[in-house]
Amino acid sequence: MTPTTMTFFERFEADILAGKKTITLRDEAEKYYVPGSVVTVSTFEEGREFCRLEILSVEPILFDALTDYHAEQENMTLDELKEVIQAIYPGIQQLYLISYQLKGLLKVN
Repeated sequence: MTPTTMTFFERFEADILAGKKTITLRDEAEKYYVPGSVVTVSTFEEGREFCRLEILSVEPILFDALTDYHAEQENMTLDELKEVIQAIYPGIQQLYLISYQLKGLLKVN
């Protein structure tokens, strides 16, 4: 079944809406997103929906293969990106790079 929702920590919302964050790195549990599908995005903390994203691609990538280019797409330095990933997924090696584009904003209630 194709996932229809995705969550992000609130601290990433502004970068997503500004088009500065165009990828997300997730673990194996979230590798099932389908290119061409559109997902509703909400905050992890409160579940507040704020936009829709079109999934462009889902590709496996190893933690050690991350580069400055990936960090740019996350709007961070490579050191920051690696720290964030290790904080969320301690010790992880196999990640999934999900690229997306903003499809629309959702009204704030």
